Amino acid sequence: MLRILRKSVFGLAVLFGLFSATPPAAAAYPDRPVHWLIGFSPGGPVDIVARIMAQWLSDRLGQQFIVENRTGSGGNIAAAAAISSPPDGYTLLFVAPNNAISTSLYKKLPFDFLRDTAPVASIMQLTNMLVVSNAFPPKSVQEFIDYCKANPGKITYASSGNGTSVHMSAELFKAMTKCDMVHVPYRGSAVAFPDIISNKVQLIFDNLPSAMEQVKGGNVRALGVTSPQRWPSVPDVPAIAETVPGFESVGFYGISAPKGTPPEVIETLNKAVGEALKDPKLVAKLKDVGGLPKPMTPAEFGKLVADETEKWRKVVEFAGVSVD
Repeated sequence: MLRILRKSVFGLAVLFGLFSATPPAAAAYPDRPVHWLIGFSPGGPVDIVARIMAQWLSDRLGQQFIVENRTGSGGNIAAAAAISSPPDGYTLLFVAPNNAISTSLYKKLPFDFLRDTAPVASIMQLTNMLVVSNAFPPKSVQEFIDYCKANPGKITYASSGNGTSVHMSAELFKAMTKCDMVHVPYRGSAVAFPDIISNKVQLIFDNLPSAMEQVKGGNVRALGVTSPQRWPSVPDVPAIAETVPGFESVGFYGISAPKGTPPEVIETLNKAVGEALKDPKLVAKLKDVGGLPKPMTPAEFGKLVADETEKWRKVVEFAGVSVD
């Protein structure tokens, strides 16, 4: 009887241990390299900002954040690749106005950006800048409008691809001024500048970081910024709205992940980006490229992307452009 009792007590102890044992803790995120897809070419403004932030995140979170350039289709190739990736936090997407614009501009996208992505974090806001070849005669926005109307269909403008804010800023300008210009899309603004400098293409409404680099180098001239008022980092450059009332195109940079990415992963990334945007050294780097840091919660960033999607839908309809 005593032997049976001992066996029973031992069995209960084993059974209790099985149920009460603490399961092994899940590996902390990230425990391997993270791939961050961007839709534009190396050397452009998106690439510059992504690499600044990726280095900070790599140092902070202890795993390498690898920037991958997946160019083409106005950033939609990168978006499609990110959306089709496992929702585990190890593939992220650099989000910019092109993602909001593409929803209405492209008629046959294989995804719904708002439905198929999870907002993670906002990084910064920035303006675009109208820059022209040094060989291009106009020296102001008004002179440009007058020259354009005197030479309909003879002026070409570059963009970093269909559906980018660079493209749509120009289309909004065309619609509001009745200027007749021809669009020449490139796989990123960096590869467009040699043709602008040589006056093969006359101008571009480029993101401020890369535009200012070319202006400072004396390669092109700045005529105006697309923000409703003058931009803090370039106060001597007039806002286009000073000549064309109501003209506005202010961009945003941020991070999204595939839908279904665990909330704790999103929280980790959002917290890290928020800390980065408090780091004076990183903030200085963003300001050097013309950006204004703009931290947000995932919900706030999601609302921003949704609001921008609706805003650009109206612009696409107003401008009467589309891409099949």
